[in-house]
Amino acid sequence: MATENQLHVILSTPAVRVPAHLVESTQRYVESGLRGAANTVRAYAGDCKRFSAWCVLHQLESLPASVEALVGFLTELADSGKKYATIERHAAAIAKAHELAGVESPTADKKIKVLLKGIAREIKTRQKQAPAFSLGSFKHTIKSINISVPAGLRNRALLLLGFTGAFRRSELEALNVEDLAFDNDGLVVSLQQSKTNQLGQAEEKAIFYSPDSALCPIRSLQAWLRLLGRTEGPVFVSLRKNNKLTSRRMTTKYTNLIVQQYLGSQYTAHSLRASFVTVSKLNGADDSKIMNQTKHKTSAMIRRYTRLDNVRQHNSAKELGL
Repeated sequence: MATENQLHVILSTPAVRVPAHLVESTQRYVESGLRGAANTVRAYAGDCKRFSAWCVLHQLESLPASVEALVGFLTELADSGKKYATIERHAAAIAKAHELAGVESPTADKKIKVLLKGIAREIKTRQKQAPAFSLGSFKHTIKSINISVPAGLRNRALLLLGFTGAFRRSELEALNVEDLAFDNDGLVVSLQQSKTNQLGQAEEKAIFYSPDSALCPIRSLQAWLRLLGRTEGPVFVSLRKNNKLTSRRMTTKYTNLIVQQYLGSQYTAHSLRASFVTVSKLNGADDSKIMNQTKHKTSAMIRRYTRLDNVRQHNSAKELGL
């Protein structure tokens, strides 16, 4: 997330004292160390730019920023109807910018913490979560996809893999053909990096065959790969209007559009992951099995991802034996 100017501040401040011959290497390590998930990096950059512009408008310093400046900025965000999660992210981005510059962040002040707590109470802290779909509706949707055209083949493979692998959309975007290992037992997908795996440690997801070939994520993916016709590079690529393949990696934004195209506008790409957790829970899977696929670290996150909108679902009152 560090800009060239921010890195210059880090490397030139007296407290750092990086020898001249090490500056280039240090810059590379600093960039790597500060680099978060791609979506977070982009969001933080936009948030900092927005804060800087606000400060210029009000003739205030943005770096280092005063507590009063941040109070005014966050208050304006809240008054303009921004979600609490968005406001909280802006504060985190500003804190990161100050950390990069080696100066004290106004976010550490108690006034800011009280302000954020008050904003949370006013506009509700609960985020609007991506809904989960039912397994029945998902099966019906998959079987209705026209796979006689490349777009249909790709989209069926994307939806089935995204659901059965509980993938984040950023993971689907980053997936390469060389990350896929097929054998008689199924498919193992190696994740080179993910939101919770920034250091590139080995992380794998297992995908299994379905007895119904029309719903099988592995056979669907293999059909798409045969059309793709290569052994390396991005798995999911964009298509031209005439359904001709390109070499361009498909973006997360387009993944979202595909989910909405087939499942409905109320859903997002994140619904694939939320639905995996919900359907697994309804089918009796314990948290440890679900976490093995989602790569969540705690059962608390599994509970957060479980979408049970009917009180009769997953209810032990059915098992009392009366």
